[in-house]
Amino acid sequence: MPLIRSIGRWSLTALVINCIIGSGIFGVPGELIQSLGRASPLAMVLAGLGAGVVLACFAEIGSQFSEPGGVYLFARTAFGRFVGLQVGWFWFLSTLGGAAACSNLFLHYLAGFAPWAEHSVPRLLIITGLFLVPTAANYIGVRGGTMLSNLFTIAKLLPMALLIVLGLIRFGHHAEMLRAAEIKSPGWRAWGDALLLLAFAYSGFEDVTMPTGEVKNPQRTVPLSLCGGLTVCIAVYTLLQFVIVATVGTTATDRPLAASATVLIGRSGALFVEIAAMIATYGWLSASMVTAPRFLFSLAEKRDFPAVFGRLHARFNTPHLSVIFFAGLAWLLAITGTFRWSLLLSAGAAMVFDGFICAALLRLRRIQPQAAGFRLPFGGGFSFLGVGICLFLLGRMELKAALLMGVTGLWAAVNWWWAAQRSREQAPPTCPMPDIAAP
Repeated sequence: MPLIRSIGRWSLTALVINCIIGSGIFGVPGELIQSLGRASPLAMVLAGLGAGVVLACFAEIGSQFSEPGGVYLFARTAFGRFVGLQVGWFWFLSTLGGAAACSNLFLHYLAGFAPWAEHSVPRLLIITGLFLVPTAANYIGVRGGTMLSNLFTIAKLLPMALLIVLGLIRFGHHAEMLRAAEIKSPGWRAWGDALLLLAFAYSGFEDVTMPTGEVKNPQRTVPLSLCGGLTVCIAVYTLLQFVIVATVGTTATDRPLAASATVLIGRSGALFVEIAAMIATYGWLSASMVTAPRFLFSLAEKRDFPAVFGRLHARFNTPHLSVIFFAGLAWLLAITGTFRWSLLLSAGAAMVFDGFICAALLRLRRIQPQAAGFRLPFGGGFSFLGVGICLFLLGRMELKAALLMGVTGLWAAVNWWWAAQRSREQAPPTCPMPDIAAP
């Protein structure tokens, strides 16, 4: 029974935005101001262009596939089963950790209204409820899951758009242009650290290539949605950073959006931002429920994971067992409170699978030169530049994060060994050639 292609261009674009804009925008602007001062909005643009290099490689590769699987399928096709499983599990654990972390961040913001929410029993019940809604929506059908993602995308963009409009109106009455000296004075090291921080803020677009098997006309929809979604995110990030600088200046603060909203709206500004943060984190969680289960489904289809995860629901045509399995793992990680570990793993994992996919562009051009889909101009240059960016960022990771990534690689190697053994056991026996007597 085939998957139903019900994700159109606008829904996939909304999913890109939902996967990129999460909780990071509520903390990153303050760090940028400390490093770069009033030049920080330029860092948003530069980091967005860097993310665009990697995204361009994803646009070409993603347009060539009409099956679910995303980075796992791309790497497996280009480099074989072992690399495919390594890349796929790094992506999966990154998404799993992000979902768990977002649920805990949602709870943290909720505690600002209701302090009892962080107590043991209410915490367990609230986190369970957070996962039940998107799990049920994606169990019933991907259309319901993407509609929920669309709703959260609109809900998270509206309050940000309000802050941007109010901030730009205020700036029109207090205009002060940026000077060249303010760009040079922080130094190259500060600019490098800022771009490293923003590389994580712009990650997430890779996730939307997972449900390709349910996308209408993926050859056109995937590249257009990726480019459109990133363009919106660059605009939102840059304008928000500009508004923060225009309203609160270079004052160091842990809650920059709240400080800006207080200036623009009044005392209710902090409350407004807390609600927006809850919407953004829960929106990211809902998006992960659309993308991550399709990885498990793709593994099972390629005989790299137990076949049960490849089953489709008889009525809804959804990989329902994969949806439940992912939700259960993310829920378990969330209630243990180990979201810090999850974030460390997510940071390093993103560099690994992004680098491999950028490298896969050239490999896929060699092994399937006639593949239908989008063709990236100067693809070789984009591929080398993307790998270089990922290696640079990966080289700045801490030892603890590298050890956690090693555990992930070991799990993927065990999965590869299991899949290889299974393939040998299920291979048909070869019949020996009969001896032919000489005449």
